[in-house]
Amino acid sequence: MATGKTIEVTDADFASEVLDSDVPVIVDFWAPWCGPCRMAAPVLEKIAEEYEGQLKVCKVNIDDQREVATQFGIMSIPTMFVFDSGQLVDQITGVTPSFETDLKRKIDAAIAAR
Repeated sequence: MATGKTIEVTDADFASEVLDSDVPVIVDFWAPWCGPCRMAAPVLEKIAEEYEGQLKVCKVNIDDQREVATQFGIMSIPTMFVFDSGQLVDQITGVTPSFETDLKRKIDAAIAAR
């Protein structure tokens, strides 16, 4: 479930919210029953607030939005993809002790590459 500044994305609006975005996008492929996904959620919410206006943070519930998850071959969750100008430019799978730092490094690289 999306909260605050994160955006819940569906199969129907994935292209308009993510691929057609004028700013880089982090897409979190997750499920409500996934413990690591619940651990990642507050970090993603914090990032959405910190990078507001420079980045969108979207969430795709793989149980409800199977088409997009299948299209991108999601096999493990949480998986976060970084998109810029409609292209997949980076990804992180899982939550590690340095998750927030690693994610910010990838975000900063995507923003700097614009």
